Amino acid sequence: MICILIASCTPQKTVLFADNTQLKFVNEYDVSYNKSFQNTTIGGLSGIDYDAKHDVYYLISDDRSAMNPARFYKAKIHIDQNKIDRVEFTGVKTLLQSDGTVYPNSKQDPYHTPDPEDIRYNAKTKQLVWTSEGERIVKKQGVVLEDPSVIAVTTGGKYIDSFALPSNMHMQSIEKGPRQNGVFEGLSFANHYKHLFVSVEEPLYEDGPRAGLDDSSAWIRIVKYDVKTRKPIAQYGYQIDPVAYPANPPGAFKINGIPDILVLNDHQLIVIERSFSSGRKPCTIKIYLADLNGAEDVSSISSLKNTSFHPVAKRLLLNMDSLGIYTDNIEGVTFGPRLSNGHQSLVFVADNNFSPDEITQFLLFQIL
Repeated sequence: MICILIASCTPQKTVLFADNTQLKFVNEYDVSYNKSFQNTTIGGLSGIDYDAKHDVYYLISDDRSAMNPARFYKAKIHIDQNKIDRVEFTGVKTLLQSDGTVYPNSKQDPYHTPDPEDIRYNAKTKQLVWTSEGERIVKKQGVVLEDPSVIAVTTGGKYIDSFALPSNMHMQSIEKGPRQNGVFEGLSFANHYKHLFVSVEEPLYEDGPRAGLDDSSAWIRIVKYDVKTRKPIAQYGYQIDPVAYPANPPGAFKINGIPDILVLNDHQLIVIERSFSSGRKPCTIKIYLADLNGAEDVSSISSLKNTSFHPVAKRLLLNMDSLGIYTDNIEGVTFGPRLSNGHQSLVFVADNNFSPDEITQFLLFQIL
């Protein structure tokens, strides 16, 4: 059996994964479109984490200060008879810049507009860490380059400090470094909050092409940080699957990438791969068990394309296509409470992109 440490809960728990471990879908709860809460619009929920000691969930919105200032929510998920009965939003906090001001939107200042994607609670320091994808616009009309970031804040949203950015994660006007809207999406603490893993959604330009349809040589990087120094200490290569379905019409937008990760212990983590193709409304959501044991630190390798190295191993736990339910734009995952039947729960959240055609979904699973 594999002993899995749940780093998001306080006190920390242990879950045992055997080779036949299954993720069983329990139920779904949807939040109504454009639901209003404390003068903000709920939507774009891209990251979720659970503080078990206080029974509170933290959810970050990817609103780029366009509808309301960049923010995160606090919520309580009421579970009755091992099912989500309702999701109650209990608070909202504005994310603040280092000078204490709110983040601008792209019309006010495109060089400092955030793109929030994930959030995690550090039960040891009682602080939060969140990621921003930054911006990369390279057009004849002008160039906007804003680096991605990993930022520590108080539970009230006040800026504390930022994590150092690896040299290969800076935005550039040439096709080198991160792609637009494909950078820091996943975030998770490890080893009793001594380390932090941050995943890149899509390959860096120099690491190869984006995920293709029939097969994929797409490599993304998972960055390991020392939490105390806030400096990166390693990077690991992870190969993502091909795009699940062709786009309609051919040539239209399609993507497969990693929207979130969830650390299980010092070397294992859950990885979400989300595939979307234009012309097909549902997303294909695959849940992988990834293992860093034996994976090579590739931080000194400038390009993973056509390079020999030891990658992160992965094993499929679940393809949500097999569940027979509609799956929207799943972007966040966290361990929830242990259910009354004794099983550990997993909670997923979908980002509705503030679109009436998409759904803010909460999906509850139990680990068998």
